[in-house]
Amino acid sequence: MNTPLVGGRRAVLEAVRAGATREVLVARGARSTSGLRDVLEACREAGLPVREVDRSELDGLAADHRGIVAFTGSPTAIGERELAAWPFGPDDLVVVLDGITDPQNLGAAARSAEAAGATMLVTRTRRAADVTPAAIRASAGALLHLTHARIANIARGLERLKDAGFTVVGLDERADRTVFEEEPPDGRVAVVLGSEGEGLGRLTRDACDLLVRLPMRGRVGSLNASASLAAVLYAFVLPRKVEGS
Repeated sequence: MNTPLVGGRRAVLEAVRAGATREVLVARGARSTSGLRDVLEACREAGLPVREVDRSELDGLAADHRGIVAFTGSPTAIGERELAAWPFGPDDLVVVLDGITDPQNLGAAARSAEAAGATMLVTRTRRAADVTPAAIRASAGALLHLTHARIANIARGLERLKDAGFTVVGLDERADRTVFEEEPPDGRVAVVLGSEGEGLGRLTRDACDLLVRLPMRGRVGSLNASASLAAVLYAFVLPRKVEGS
């Protein structure tokens, strides 16, 4: 990411909680909301410096800072070799994004993944969104909590996950069965989401163990990427994991 900072109270709070923050800047005279108090308390607990500055200084750092900015370290992604050797737990959930190019969509998908308990996010190194301040803001800081693997070949990465005992589930609008008709898998699960325009690539689709789709009952033909991911996680993957626990 080009500039190691995030703005906005929720994103800054999660950056502090994730241990990814070096310093926090607060606009002089900022209104003392519960959100700001939460950030300041988290900074005190973490021993982080908080500095009051003129709002104009924050304006020069971030377009939509809402009175607070955090300087962070650039998130470090792991590669395919680390992915293959990763010490996954017995019921881990991994979310794989095949061709999400918009940072806002990346952030929103990461937020859904982290909220559902995913331990890792996997994305492509090329023709895919990078972790930018806008993506972190859209993720409400979730991108700072998730382990992020960036790999050149998603289909090969899925084979690595299958070698590690994962069942790979692809979300595909052409699938024969819906999330309510397919039996949810046990154990380690990887959920794969394609781009909004093209869906899953052919090789990625072929690498999936099973394909499911969301039933569309209204007049619109589809949901956006992050909404689709949230729906399949909460309707298909999590019920079996909650039942198992």
